Amino acid sequence: MHEDNNHSEKPRTRREMSRRQFLSYTLGGTGAFLMAGPVIPMVRFAVDPLLKPKSEGAFVKVVEESKITSEPKSYKFTVHQVDGWYESDAEVEAWIMKDDKGSIYALSPTCKHLGCTVNWNADSRYPNQFFCPCHEAHYTKEGKNVAVAPAPLDEFLVKIENGFVYLGKLQPNQHVVK
Repeated sequence: MHEDNNHSEKPRTRREMSRRQFLSYTLGGTGAFLMAGPVIPMVRFAVDPLLKPKSEGAFVKVVEESKITSEPKSYKFTVHQVDGWYESDAEVEAWIMKDDKGSIYALSPTCKHLGCTVNWNADSRYPNQFFCPCHEAHYTKEGKNVAVAPAPLDEFLVKIENGFVYLGKLQPNQHVVK
């Protein structure tokens, strides 16, 4: 036996949009379009620093080459920083000296243990070493960590040009032999 399922089927009619639906869609679309006006600049403002190309970091003139000796000496210089939309000039310090071969290098004074400032020959127990007063970390002249600190002092990129020493960005220490 074959059952006939056509008894409840109605002919298809084209469904038209009501006036209320049309107004809802029109007002919703117009509202979304008008809201995009203020929102797009806010999104651009938030994302803009991410879209800017990263600069390689400029070298800064610090001191005359003739003033550098094998004895570490502290020099302060100003670096222009850009952090998102905030630009500032920060004072930075570096210990600059010559190694045994006469090459000039510069170390960061920031201790790798907890970020305190190290000084040269600051403690009589550790002569000819960088010493951190916070937790008694100390380093060799090349910046090698001797006690407490987990890593050597960081080193600045150095460029010698026209009789002057220029310092660039910080990098891991290249003078420490592992």
